Amino acid sequence: MSIFQNTKVVIALDKNDTALVLIDVQKESEFGIEGVGSVVNNTEKLIAECRKAGIPIIFTRHINRGDTIGLSNKEPLNDEGRPVFYDDGTDAVEIFDQIKPEKGDIVIDKYRWSSFYDTSLDLMLRNMGIKHLIMGGFVTDGCLMTSVFDAFFRDYQVNLIKDMCGTTNEGAHMASIMIMANWVYDLAVFDTSEMIKKLNGENYRNWEPDYPDQLQFTPESMRETFNTLNK
Repeated sequence: MSIFQNTKVVIALDKNDTALVLIDVQKESEFGIEGVGSVVNNTEKLIAECRKAGIPIIFTRHINRGDTIGLSNKEPLNDEGRPVFYDDGTDAVEIFDQIKPEKGDIVIDKYRWSSFYDTSLDLMLRNMGIKHLIMGGFVTDGCLMTSVFDAFFRDYQVNLIKDMCGTTNEGAHMASIMIMANWVYDLAVFDTSEMIKKLNGENYRNWEPDYPDQLQFTPESMRETFNTLNK
């Protein structure tokens, strides 16, 4: 089983066909998700590097209408009959202030987990000539993972920043990262610091699969297998 690949001679991303896509880094994520502060700090660092490199930045926001129109089946409701999560009548739908969008950034609202489902994301990316995506966000085992798979199905190459993702517990986070690594055949997995090195033309380290289903795991071996993705 491979470990993080040895330091590589730089193969630079073509910054003209690369975009940073941040999934649902919203204030709702303050509640119940592990490591939110660290993820937001890492996201802030990578946003700054992408701005310097001229890489477009796209935010998605999950929205649940307060009147319940368009909600997913069995979406949790509170005692007032409004959505428990991502209620469009609250600031829970807003991007964290620390990384809030700037002029020229693209913000795409969505009503289902995948950022590609019934949104303009694919249209925007193809219009810009994008082939490579740098992705992170919340939650690892929900909106982030479904968006990564849908990006793969649309022939985008995905660079997953694993310390820019988070969910409600370590097991779900690890399992979903490894599932993506197993079945998104051209996935590249980075830590934030290593992607920044790549963007800056420095030698970097990452993990890429040699073949499908490479990171097989059991409940007992999960943490050991996940550490395969670490330095």
